[in-house]
Order: sequence, then structure tokens, then C-alpha cells
Amino acid sequence: MIMRTRLNQLVIGIKGAGEMASGVAWRLYMANLRKIFMLEIPEPVAVRRKVAFCEAVYDGHQTVEGVEAVKVTATEDLKRAWCAGRISVVVDPKGKLLQKQRPDVLIDAVLAKKNVGTTITDAPLVIGLGPGFAAGKDVHLVIETNRGHNLGRIITTGSAEPDTGVPGAIGGHTETRVLRAPVGGSFYARRAIGDLVERGEIVGSVAGEDVQVQIDGVLRGLIRSPRQVVRGLKLGDIDPRGNQRYCDTISDKARAIAGSVLEAILRVYNT
Repeated sequence: MIMRTRLNQLVIGIKGAGEMASGVAWRLYMANLRKIFMLEIPEPVAVRRKVAFCEAVYDGHQTVEGVEAVKVTATEDLKRAWCAGRISVVVDPKGKLLQKQRPDVLIDAVLAKKNVGTTITDAPLVIGLGPGFAAGKDVHLVIETNRGHNLGRIITTGSAEPDTGVPGAIGGHTETRVLRAPVGGSFYARRAIGDLVERGEIVGSVAGEDVQVQIDGVLRGLIRSPRQVVRGLKLGDIDPRGNQRYCDTISDKARAIAGSVLEAILRVYNT
């Protein structure tokens, strides 16, 4: 049974701090649900780094659309960050903090396409993003993450649509807008997020193999460099709309998913 709690006092845990997880955290923060901690791995990989709070793991802090997250190492620091109006990012791949700081809401936003350890007993309200979760079994609610008519739908029974393996279309482009590692090895970038690029341009290399752009546009995302990668890993993406301002702002998809997470929390706690 869910206990009555003031909304602004809810403690919210989020697994992952990548692009979608950060969109969720940002919207909850803006709705004055500000006791947020995000769990990350020691070396997270984010393509859209300018809108991903996981960058705080490397730099100590990260700001997304005016909201700042900071890396913390202890429970006391986590609460200190909240008092300063910041989101907390914790390197905790096994989720040990969940035993010390029991959240009222836990959101699995890793987007691993499978459940990597979240259970319905982890919090009074557990929400899973995308495929890999069964509402009513692994989690209480599932949020659809597949682009299309059902994007953001709150699922109360069953699972989200299976992963298609095909990136969502932007400007009519799907797979051609994505940069992938041609081989395994060390990735070195030659260009930066926000750069305007043209088809055929080389933006980096992996083990000496060129990473080439297939369409014209703006380099909206690119992973940190240098970095060891495996063949086929997503290294970056090109936005054919060519608007450099989009590099620094949360995407429509992330906003839709985040809005549904907020609605799910209100369904349960605002009664």
C-alpha cells in the first residue's frame, strides 16, 4: 500500500543518467520533485553528452537546460546536493545505495532492452522504460519508448513494444544518421558536437578505420574520445535538420517519455 507523502518530499531513484534518464530527471526536477539520485556505471557512454547528466561522472558536474547535477560519493553528500538544489549522480552499478536510501519511486532508465536486475519490490512505485519489463510482474508500470503513435503510453499490464533495432526517423533518415564503429578498437574524434558536417566527411577513426558521415547535417551527439569501443557501437548521430541549438536541448522523445513518468507518479501519489 502506498503511504501518503507530500509530492515535493518524494525520494526518486533513477537507474542510468543517459539522455532519456536525464530528460526524465529534468522534468521531475522542474515539477518540484527534486530529491533525485541517479545511479551510473564508472565509465558511462553517452552520445548526446550535452543533455546527459552522466557526464558528471567525469567532470564532477553537468548542467542540462539550467538544471545542474553533481557527482556524489556518500549519502550525506547526496542530501547536501539536494539542499543546494542539485540532482545527485552516484557511481553505483550494483545499486547498493538503494538499500541505504530507500526511494519512494524507482525508475529503470538504463534502456538495456532487458531487465538487468530491477524488481517490483525495490520501491513502492517502480517504473521501467521500454522493452524488457512486464508491468505487474517486474515493475508496477512500463513506459513505451518506441517512436510512433504509442510513444509515452503508460502500460499497466504487459510489456512495451520489442526493440526494432532501427533508429527513429529524423528528417526522413533512420540508420544513415547514426555513426557506428566500423571495427573494434580505440575511437578518436576529429570533430565536436555542434559541428556542421557533410556527407562523406570523416569525423573520427577507430583503430585507423575512418568513421564517415552518410548525410549532411549537424553533429548532434558524439561519445567521449579517446575510448575503447566494440564493432557496431553507436558513436554519434547526425541531425539532418542542421539546427545547432538542438544539440543543447532535450529531444521531443525524451520530453514525451519524461512527461509520462511524471503522470505515472501523479497517478499513484497525488490521490
